[in-house]
Formats: sequence, structure tokens, C-alpha cells
Amino acid sequence: MVRQTLRFRDLDPQNHVNNAVFVTFLEAGRVPLLRDPRYGMWIDGATYVQARLIIDYLAEIHYPGDVVIGTRVARVGTSSLTFDQAVFSGDRCAGLATSTLVMLDRDTRKPRPLPADLAARLRAGGGAVPEVG
Repeated sequence: MVRQTLRFRDLDPQNHVNNAVFVTFLEAGRVPLLRDPRYGMWIDGATYVQARLIIDYLAEIHYPGDVVIGTRVARVGTSSLTFDQAVFSGDRCAGLATSTLVMLDRDTRKPRPLPADLAARLRAGGGAVPEVG
């Protein structure tokens, strides 16, 4: 789980957090997981790019306050990772998302297979990861 403090600039003219800000929340939930050395997802010579993002907006979020982002690995592909994510505001789930990232070779910029040990470990874990932040 990752906590983010809302900023006044996150608001739109309707005085709630703008829908586009959810994308930033979701990124903030994924990146610490990807970069944490305990999970081994950050691979030398590789990077990740967002290939797909589906968001269901369930409730408004109002300033001031915090949101909490939960992230789990939902699917492990040949060169991709799909994450299930949720954004919570107070005691409500404000949004659900499915984010798919593709691993690219940094030099060729072409998809690169996930290391076999990483893929096996993530599949065996059933998506569960310890808290990262």
C-alpha cells in the first residue's frame, strides 16, 4: 500500500480530484513495487512501458486528505505484467484499475521476455506482495 497526500492542484473546476490525477496515483502505486529490490522486478538493461490502462471511477475524492493505493500482480505474461490496483479515499474505494506494463530492452526498445525466475516467482505468489510504502 502506498499513501499519497492530495494537493490543491489535483482539483478541477468541479472541486474534486480530476480524473486524470488517478493515473498519477496508479503510477505511484506501481513504481515502488517495481523498484523495490526485494521483488527483483527492476532488471538491468530493461525498462517498462504502459501498454494498457483501464480505470473504473467509483467515487469522488475531495481535498484535503490522502489516498491509499493498493497494487497486486494479477497476471504474468511473456514480456508483460498486469496489475490490479485500487485507490482508496477514507473508507471508500474511489477507483479500480487494471494496468499492463511491457518490459522493453533499453537499447532496442523492443519487448523483452521477463526473466524465467521472476515470472515463476510472481506466478507462485498468486499476486500477493508485501507492503512497500
